[in-house]
Amino acid sequence: MLSNHKLQTTLEEISDISKIGLALYDENGKQVAATFQIETDMRAEVVNFAASMAESQMLSGFHFFKVIAEQEVEYILLARSTNDEAYMVGRLAVCQIRNLIASNREQSDKNNFMQNILLGNMLVVDMYNKAKKLHIEQAKRLVYVIEVDGRKDSVIVEMVKNLFADRNRDFVTELDEQNIILIKDATDLKTEEDALHLAKTIVDNLHAEAMVRVRVGYGNTVNTLQDIAKSYQEAKMALEVGRIFNVEEETISYGKLGIGRLIYQLPMSLCEMFIKEIFGERNIDLDDETMVTIQKFFENSLNISETARQLYIHRNTLVYRLERLEKMIGLDIRKFEDAMTFKIAMMVIAHMDYQN
Repeated sequence: MLSNHKLQTTLEEISDISKIGLALYDENGKQVAATFQIETDMRAEVVNFAASMAESQMLSGFHFFKVIAEQEVEYILLARSTNDEAYMVGRLAVCQIRNLIASNREQSDKNNFMQNILLGNMLVVDMYNKAKKLHIEQAKRLVYVIEVDGRKDSVIVEMVKNLFADRNRDFVTELDEQNIILIKDATDLKTEEDALHLAKTIVDNLHAEAMVRVRVGYGNTVNTLQDIAKSYQEAKMALEVGRIFNVEEETISYGKLGIGRLIYQLPMSLCEMFIKEIFGERNIDLDDETMVTIQKFFENSLNISETARQLYIHRNTLVYRLERLEKMIGLDIRKFEDAMTFKIAMMVIAHMDYQN
């Protein structure tokens, strides 16, 4: 269905050029757009004309026209008859609206087609036959899933569409109330840096224009239509894994998930067994000060002097904290092996907490 805003804009453009007043109604007599104020109620006249056999008619000082698409009456157009040009202008307006309807339906068909591909609802043979009818060419593509903080609205969706309005081989669609899906032609995305730059561009634009926080996950580049669903699932997993292990990250690539991807796919029974093996019966409940200390220690590659400097504490104070931590968890994170074991263990615990 065409938006009333687009119809209003179209009528205003034609009216500005022709100086002919135009009004558009649905077949039930409800006005959907107009360039002037109609003082009388035209509902009965519009409904009667819609039910008649005529395609155009002169009535009550107006030219009535049917806007017919695929043998169905979509709208009734009224052109105010102020001069001899009103009839011609009305016919031109009908043609323009009919073209808009056809374009919108084609776009809707493409949108439904891409939704079915993402959901895996099509056989490969049917997929390529339908793509040929819709003039969708084979190309490298990459799926981005844009997760909106809170419930998205139509304004945000339109903003994403406008970002890629000039690219005929890009598709923006939706499958749920929170995520917007961009199926991007990846011809110009030569490297991982290019894909990341585009993700950051989406985040920055939506934050600046819509004042919303979004996270963008994206999969790997695929070469065939049937593999678009695979890239979509990868993008969704990137967001899910990032939600557990990279909470502050706004852009997450499936190809850069690292060990988080492995841990995410571990069954709970193996996770519980691993944690029990590492910590035994210890209750790992670390306060904020300890967690900040550990984080800085890891950021500085287990360098005690640099970590103490950045935390503004004495070196001996840091050593004391690390020794106290060793007694609590049974691991000396000053040693590389123990540090890696602890880091993996904390990721496993985060995964278990998220699943619970």
